[in-house]
Amino acid sequence: MPQDATPPNNDVPLAWARGDIEQRLGFHGGRYTRVNTLLSFLIGAGLTVLFFGALFPFRGTNVAATFMDRGPTPYVTMLLAWWSVAILFLKSRKLAFQQRALAYQVVPESHDFVLSAATADQVLERIYATVDDPKKFVLFNRIVIALSNLRNLGRVSDVDDILRSQGDGEESSMETSYSIVQGFVWAIPVLGFIGTVLGLSEAIGAFASVLGSASEVSEIAGALRGVTAGLYTAFDTTLVALVAALIIQIVLTFLKKNEEEFLDACAEYCVRNVVGRLRVMPFETEVE
Repeated sequence: MPQDATPPNNDVPLAWARGDIEQRLGFHGGRYTRVNTLLSFLIGAGLTVLFFGALFPFRGTNVAATFMDRGPTPYVTMLLAWWSVAILFLKSRKLAFQQRALAYQVVPESHDFVLSAATADQVLERIYATVDDPKKFVLFNRIVIALSNLRNLGRVSDVDDILRSQGDGEESSMETSYSIVQGFVWAIPVLGFIGTVLGLSEAIGAFASVLGSASEVSEIAGALRGVTAGLYTAFDTTLVALVAALIIQIVLTFLKKNEEEFLDACAEYCVRNVVGRLRVMPFETEVE
C-alpha cells in the first residue's frame, strides 16, 4: 500500500527530480510552475551583461547609444526586462513538464472498474509507479489528496468537493506566481518616466545655463546643440521602457493563457477519470 511519505523514486517514467529544469541546473525547483527567484535573477543578470557586451562594439551607433549613453535608467530597465524573460522562460519549461502528466492514465481503463474506498489503493499505486513525487505535480497531487481522503473516510461524496477545492487553490497559486513579472511590467515604464524627467531636467538646466552665459544669437544657437543631449535621454529612455514592457506583457499573457488551459485540462481529467468512476456506497444514501 503506498504511503504519502514514500521516498521519491527516480526509476519512474515521469521523475520531477530529473525532469524539472531548475533541479537539472542544480537549484531547488519551485513547486509546480513557480520559479526559483535566485536562479531567475542570475540568468537575467547574465543576459543583461551579454546584451550590453554585444552592444559595446557598436557604441558609436544610434542604437547602442540609446541603451548605453542615456544615463543609468536603461541599464536598470534592461536588467528587469531580462529578469522577466528569465522567469517566463523557466515557467514555460516547468509548465511543459507539468503538462506531460496528462498523458499518463493512472486510473484503470477497464469499463467495469469502479472507484471506491476499496479500490483507491490501486490508483494510488499506479500514481506512485508513474511519478517520483506526486506532490510536485498539479494533476497527481489533486488525485492523491482526494483518494487519500476517500481511502481514510470512505465517503465518495467528498471527492468532487476536494478536487474542486484543490483546483481553486491552484488557480490562486498560479496567479501569485506571476506577481514578480507583473510588478516588473509596472516598474519598467516608471523607470522610463524617471529617465524622461532626468533628461528633461538636464535639458532645461543646460538651456538655462546657455541663456545666462551667451550674449549673441549665434552663441546661443551653437550652445543649444548640447542641450539636445538631455532631450535624447528623455525620449529614448521612455521608448526603451515602453517597448520592453509591451513585449514582456504580450509573452506573459500567452503563457498565462496556456497555464489556465492546463489547469482546465487537469480539472477535466479528474472529472472524467476520477469523479466519473466513483460509486456511492449504500450507507451514504441513507437518510440521516
